Amino acid sequence: MAAKTFDVIVVGAGPGGYVAAIRAAQLGLKVAVVERENLGGICLNWGCIPTKALLRSAEVFHLMNHAKDYGLGATGVSYDLDAVVKRSRGVAKQLTGGVGHLLKKNKVTVVMGEATLPAKGKLSVKTDKGTEELAAKHIILATGARARELPGLEADGDLVWTYKHALQPPRMPKKLLVIGSGAIGIEFASFYNTLGSDTTVVEVMDRVLPVEDAEISAFAKKAFVKQGMTIMEKAMVKQLDRGKGKVTAHIETGGKVEKHEFDTVISAVGIVGNVEGLGLEALGVKVDRTHVVTDEYCRTGVDGLYAIGDIAGAPWLAHKASHEGVMVAEMIAGGHPHPVKPESIAGCTYCHPQVASVGLTEAKAKEAGYDVKVGRFPFVGNGKAIALGEPEGMVKTVFDAKTGELLGAHMVGAEVTEMIQGYVVGRQLETTEEDLMNTVFPHPTLSEMMHESVLDAYDRAIHF
Repeated sequence: MAAKTFDVIVVGAGPGGYVAAIRAAQLGLKVAVVERENLGGICLNWGCIPTKALLRSAEVFHLMNHAKDYGLGATGVSYDLDAVVKRSRGVAKQLTGGVGHLLKKNKVTVVMGEATLPAKGKLSVKTDKGTEELAAKHIILATGARARELPGLEADGDLVWTYKHALQPPRMPKKLLVIGSGAIGIEFASFYNTLGSDTTVVEVMDRVLPVEDAEISAFAKKAFVKQGMTIMEKAMVKQLDRGKGKVTAHIETGGKVEKHEFDTVISAVGIVGNVEGLGLEALGVKVDRTHVVTDEYCRTGVDGLYAIGDIAGAPWLAHKASHEGVMVAEMIAGGHPHPVKPESIAGCTYCHPQVASVGLTEAKAKEAGYDVKVGRFPFVGNGKAIALGEPEGMVKTVFDAKTGELLGAHMVGAEVTEMIQGYVVGRQLETTEEDLMNTVFPHPTLSEMMHESVLDAYDRAIHF
């Protein structure tokens, strides 16, 4: 049987793949997308979206337990873990159904199955009904990534969990160990700690949230400890002894190994790209540490073959994948899009307190040779933050002292994941300190702190 021919085939229907497919279809191209599991990928089904639903439940639970602080009364506050999880799964299902609708609306052909690339421009897809052969001049790889598992720390779904198990927990952990304090680890630590788990976080680096600015990490750690978490930095889990209903973790700190007992462990030690079984090596695609090597336009070096999103490396963020998908689709259609700039992509962590950042940290800016001006403004100096009952937090900005360029912005506190986009737009427009200073921020809003932080960098802060 002759292969079905398309202009573009996208392998993977996560936030990179389905967006690339839709944009290519909008540009008049004949498009197919191949997905082996769920439309929406990890993000919509097992990542970004369901975790935010869980964290929202934890946030409401926290507020209910602090109702007295707002002049309200709430007695007998409790939670139903099964109902919390059911809501989370319902949110994910609603959005994945929406992806199917969008693909259909844009006349994208969806093929459910496992794809391999037997030759350039060819795809062989194993489906429930057999093998389907597809062909296209342009193929976009958007196969995503999965949880990294370290030897001896492998998940079993009972005592040791990955993010998937943590999203559908068989029980509420009483004593929880989270290995890794990146966004995934610290979000689950925040969720379970808020609901009452005795939570310990182990981080091999010298601080939690190690990719963030050092001041922000320190502020967040202080908040986590205040909430009852145990934070172990410069620490490594060397071994897990699994027994009946318990895990003994051998944790090394300062050259000494101590044993700690837990009933549940969540492993969040990074991700690996889904590069296996595609036939990439035979095509001459270069793979480095489970990620496809590309240029700034996501080209693999093999004519007509592109890689976007998590499979193409850091930053491993859904919005980066989506933007790369749009860029590649427009390039295939004959456009001349700008390449995605990793340093202008915001990172957001939805723990309590939230953390968000874009651009260079103060330390990285200095390492790069910049003479910097740094501004800071605390939440306690902002009327809206106090009215919300959220006075704990900080906004920090880093500028090039010579040009006034906004090099980076870093935040910790309530709703900072919604505010960071202001600075992202600023960096995209190559905004200087003068532009930001002359912008009128509405009052009373949390965003006023963004203004004050800029003013502070130039010794002009008004409210602190």
